Amino acid sequence: MLRIGINGLGRIGRCLFRVLFENNIPNVELVAVNGSSSLELHRHLLRNDSVHGRFGCNIGIKEGALLEVGGKTVKFFKEKQPQDIPWEEVGVNVVLECTGKFNNRESSGLHLGGTVKKVVVSAPVADADIQVIFGVNEGAISSEHDVISVGSCTTNCAAHVVKAMDEAFGIEGGFITTVHAYTNDQNHVDGSHKDLRRARACGLSMIPTTTGASKALEVLFPKLSGKLSASSIRVPTPNVSVVDFAFVSSSKATVTSINEALCKAATARPDVLMASDEQLVSSDFNHTTYSAVFDLMETYANDGGVSRVLAWYDNEWAFATRMVDVSRELLRFL
Repeated sequence: MLRIGINGLGRIGRCLFRVLFENNIPNVELVAVNGSSSLELHRHLLRNDSVHGRFGCNIGIKEGALLEVGGKTVKFFKEKQPQDIPWEEVGVNVVLECTGKFNNRESSGLHLGGTVKKVVVSAPVADADIQVIFGVNEGAISSEHDVISVGSCTTNCAAHVVKAMDEAFGIEGGFITTVHAYTNDQNHVDGSHKDLRRARACGLSMIPTTTGASKALEVLFPKLSGKLSASSIRVPTPNVSVVDFAFVSSSKATVTSINEALCKAATARPDVLMASDEQLVSSDFNHTTYSAVFDLMETYANDGGVSRVLAWYDNEWAFATRMVDVSRELLRFL
């Protein structure tokens, strides 16, 4: 049995909470959460979500710092440091680290010990035991991997695009642009920020910024090292993002052959990929679970050997769903 504890009840942590309860996943139980605010506030934000709607389950509060959801209880802790969270009180064996603060092997590894055997981090971790993108390399997880990074929401989308194109045509070089919904790392009014552009009001401008997706992809696909670059443009929408991948292929690619390759990839992994030939917009993909939805209407190829692919992703809900999928892979080691 996977006994999960969530550290951090921000956007991803709350999505994880709901994914776990709404899907009734066999052999997986959420038994504890650790948050930085009051139990009452966390309950309120779990019940009411401006992006994903109202939670379908009743959430009550019971004596002993317990959340009651659908007849089950979840222990609530309020600790600042991983090593201070008493996960063993409720037998947590896998921690989903979602604070965004403990993004290296040493700090996220502080959860380990007692009943906790594995930690899955919702961010890129350069020195993690392994980076896992579900649908690409989850089969590489071994018993020796205790701190596992699931990369970023963008990496989870882009990896499938890159994989499909490289397998079909070979990639000589490529550039990834993610047009990304704003996040809580930005300011809603102009204010201080280490990134001068993210210091500006996120609801009023398109904001160019950085992404670590290309580095993460080079870890997944070593033969493409030095061949991929990436950047991000944050836009004034609350959720759903899109990867725009322009690349030079080794063999000739046409719109038809590219779309055939994308459809083949989606057919092979219908749990994480989808191909769409409808003329849809970002809001149509809100609350979807696919790592990437290939937009077949937006495929281009020219005689100069440059091609372009577009893929949508819900950067909150789909990413949380992938975290759960990766966590389920750990069942065989517990």
